[in-house]
Amino acid sequence: MKFSFKNDYSEGCHPNILQSLLLNNTDQQAGYGEDQYSLQAKELIKERIKSPASEIYFVSGGTQANLIVISSLLKPYQCVISASTGHILNNEAGAIEATGHKVLGIETQDGKISPSDIIPILKNHSNVPHQVMPKLVYISNSTELGTIYQAKELEELSAFCKEHKLYLFMDGARLGHGLTAEISDLTIEKVAELTDIFYLGGTKNGALIGEAIVINNPAIQEDFGFNIKQKGALLAKGRLLGIQFLELMKNDLYFDLAKHANQQAMKMKNAMAERGVQFLSDTYTNQIFPVISNEMIEILSEKFEFYVWKKIDEKYSAIRLITSWNTSDEAVDSFNEMINSKLS
Repeated sequence: MKFSFKNDYSEGCHPNILQSLLLNNTDQQAGYGEDQYSLQAKELIKERIKSPASEIYFVSGGTQANLIVISSLLKPYQCVISASTGHILNNEAGAIEATGHKVLGIETQDGKISPSDIIPILKNHSNVPHQVMPKLVYISNSTELGTIYQAKELEELSAFCKEHKLYLFMDGARLGHGLTAEISDLTIEKVAELTDIFYLGGTKNGALIGEAIVINNPAIQEDFGFNIKQKGALLAKGRLLGIQFLELMKNDLYFDLAKHANQQAMKMKNAMAERGVQFLSDTYTNQIFPVISNEMIEILSEKFEFYVWKKIDEKYSAIRLITSWNTSDEAVDSFNEMINSKLS
């Protein structure tokens, strides 16, 4: 059987979640997120981010979170700014556009957005009222290329957005991995302070399903729950999500799982770097993008699953390898052994 490095949600969930779901299975609770587990999980998140005034909503997946957040914040004539690699542009089947909102893409080398990237868009969309109005900046941390925002970068972007009356929304599908990267100086507290809204991704970090939308800006908190219900995201058995985030937030399990995934990826990155392998982007999270020969890709494909990310030339391509909260030393060692033997 091949080991999959295709994604970080191939496995089910962390055992603590399964045990809690089983233990509390017959306990009668209120529905629609009013159960004690959801309420406790929300309080734990608020304590962890040091933002008691934030409001939190649990939904089942990342695309659902992005669609609900963006469609609820924007008026019909407003649009969203995203890196060209952004998930909302490339992997959500036009979900944002289907709500009536245009997505303006920015070409970047590392998947991140800076104030200087946004300025030309604002200048080119000043013909009021004949053009759509840029209103929301969408970023991912870690990004779709595995890169991360440092504290100074997010501070500058946040200040720019406030100055230009733009909402700043962080897709946190892999936020745990971004914050626990060995070079990161950004904290979850800073994320809550500097963004209008973000979410903690559970699906890609040890949960069965689930993302926690965190609304920090009081101006956009009112009536947000209506959007959750209208878009079909308000689960009658909300306990399913609440229990998962309650377990993930206990004793920082959420961040420990992400750190493990990062560390396993870095073992693979280091083994390849020692053999002279170059990378599409310099990452320190659980996503790595080595550039290897097509011949080597065929050899690795005999034992491992992964995506061929980008063709470099006729002989070389970049592949994407992703580790998870459950990636074992055995799997990593097996991969590295093949790298060492075939690239020696």
